Amino acid sequence: MPTILITGAAGFVGGHVAREAARYRADLRLMSHRSPLLGSGSPLHKGSPIQEGPATQEGPPAQEGPAAHGGARVVRADLTDPASLRGVCDGVDVLIHCASQIGGGVEVNEAVNARGTAALIEEARRAGVARIVQLSTASVYGRGTFRGDRPEELSRNPGSPTSLTRATAEDTVLAAGGVVLRPHLVYGEGDRWVVPGLTRMLRVLPGTVEGWPARTSVIAAPELAALLVATALAPAADLTASVYHATHPEPLRVDTLLRAVADCTWTDWPDRELTADRARAVLAEKGVPPSGLDMFTTDHVFDSTPLWSDLRRAPGAGFDTDFPLAAPWYRKALLDG
Repeated sequence: MPTILITGAAGFVGGHVAREAARYRADLRLMSHRSPLLGSGSPLHKGSPIQEGPATQEGPPAQEGPAAHGGARVVRADLTDPASLRGVCDGVDVLIHCASQIGGGVEVNEAVNARGTAALIEEARRAGVARIVQLSTASVYGRGTFRGDRPEELSRNPGSPTSLTRATAEDTVLAAGGVVLRPHLVYGEGDRWVVPGLTRMLRVLPGTVEGWPARTSVIAAPELAALLVATALAPAADLTASVYHATHPEPLRVDTLLRAVADCTWTDWPDRELTADRARAVLAEKGVPPSGLDMFTTDHVFDSTPLWSDLRRAPGAGFDTDFPLAAPWYRKALLDG
């Protein structure tokens, strides 16, 4: 088995990827900013012994994820400091790039997502890394309605510093012959964005929005991690594309998603209806950004069939089974928060 380097290993998805990769007989290297990475609260503080690597640091603060299992070596490097990246890819066969900046201003997104990825990929190419896989996002498409499209059928139109710089990072990875995976909504242990954001929205809105009729693509973080690792280890001949959507193939009704979130977070379900315009006005009055409402009032469905087919994998049971597994973690995280 190859030597695998995972960036953002202390992050939400990166932590799940580390745990998934540890299931394989591989030389595993975990790159993270955390210091100490193995301290209490770190996603890696449980499990088999992990050796400390060079005393450099990596990138922006990452959110906490699950514990990794299996031996691994921790490598610290800073995506905003190219000098600290020297040597991190030496002897590496496979790079799974999960580290990214989410939110914040233009400069920090440029520093981490655009210039940081460019520096990392340059180092990977110098070291002769054979396979590069990047975790990206469907937000690179910007706003719109999406009804089962594949990547080659869509044009990127990023509308925020984060999505713009992650699109730039995609270009860097693709130019190096890498593979890009674009999930849409990712949920599970370690999530500090999707369910917390939906909870804030639900607690502010005094009603449902036109019955929440839209459909959306989701995926559980452990299943996304399995796809990333499988893509990293797949024979080159099996991969028929360089960009894939990484979602569960069965889209979810937004109403189903929001009712599950409300139940999980002890949020009352309203008994009145709002128009989309009224909902935007309410959110604006309460200081909650209304822009995200569009994501839940129109379809955001992305076709992931090619990825499942190329990897010869069958999808898991899906949201109805996977979300309840994460519910206890969400309740504790939101209560502690």
